[in-house]
Amino acid sequence: MAFPRDSTLADVGEFGLITEMTKHFAQGEQVLVGPGDDAALLRVKHGHVVVSTDLLVEGRHFRRDWAEASHIGHRAAGQNLADIAAMGGVAHSMTLGLALPSDLPAEWAVDFAEGFAAECALVGASVVGGDVTGADQIVISVTAIGAVAQAPVLRSGAEPGDVLALCGRQGWAAAGLAILKRGFRSPRVLVDAYRRPQPPYAAGPAAAAAGASALIDVSDGLLAEARHIADASEVSIDVHTSALTISEELKAVASATGADPLAFVLGGGEDHSLLAAFPPDAELPEGWTVIGTIGEPGEEPVTVDGELYEGTTGWTHF
Repeated sequence: MAFPRDSTLADVGEFGLITEMTKHFAQGEQVLVGPGDDAALLRVKHGHVVVSTDLLVEGRHFRRDWAEASHIGHRAAGQNLADIAAMGGVAHSMTLGLALPSDLPAEWAVDFAEGFAAECALVGASVVGGDVTGADQIVISVTAIGAVAQAPVLRSGAEPGDVLALCGRQGWAAAGLAILKRGFRSPRVLVDAYRRPQPPYAAGPAAAAAGASALIDVSDGLLAEARHIADASEVSIDVHTSALTISEELKAVASATGADPLAFVLGGGEDHSLLAAFPPDAELPEGWTVIGTIGEPGEEPVTVDGELYEGTTGWTHF
């Protein structure tokens, strides 16, 4: 770093921090004007532009004693990159807004930037601008901009007779959070899944190319996201628990905490797996697994094994 490792943001100032952070943000070929001007200027060669914005608030979406700054950077980028993938697209540009306490170690902000940049690099996205300001707690605002080569896949396209399919880990981050809430740090694989999710970015465009009729990112819980598809598409969805994978690690945590391991999978979010509807004759891309069926509208939009699920269905923001 260009300043001492023990410096605070009050020591280095806004512009010093921005200069240090932007060193980590490589610029892709779509960027005509990147960080440093009043706005970024991007080149869009073909297809549709897709945009998504998310906020993370310290104490609500993350805690510094549970995750390192670089992990939080990965998570902040990942949840937005997954939103673009959930439209069948690929993110190419990101903006980053940070509200930070003046006594926050500058090293924390730089480590965050490194993690954020590393996650963006997984899909080739560039950080093209943003803003930094002071605040009493850390607030992170991220906007992702991407493109889809074909028509974007919406939540509203599922049809009766389609199958419901899942790609990516599901329930691992929720189990990791349950571990951290109890003051533990193992099984490490689940804690790491919470700290740094692994969204299946390539699975979104692959699903779109395979003819997916609806697609969504599982950020707030599998059943909660299935409900979004059901409501938007005016269909019913039945999830088949026999098709869901429950790892030995999930079973161990559930046993230790007195929880139902299935609850982690059905209600847990923040793994950023992808959930999609496909026509029954579609050839599912690698990594996708059929976990349910799409039916005519019914009394209950979403059921589990044909019955109303009584457990927690997902995260609520208020």
